[in-house]
Amino acid sequence: MSKLTQYVKDTKGELKHVSWPTQKQTVIFTTLVILISIFIAAFLGAFDFIFTGFINNYVI
Repeated sequence: MSKLTQYVKDTKGELKHVSWPTQKQTVIFTTLVILISIFIAAFLGAFDFIFTGFINNYVI
């Protein structure tokens, strides 16, 4: 048996032990990741806007 075939069989066996999330958990976690990403983007964008305005008005 080739190494690749053995690898695929071992991987298939290991995937049977995985505890997969439910559809509800997947939707909740995906929504949470999207909301946190939007919040962090807005937070960083606000700081960028503030610091850019400061630099343009007071430094240059």
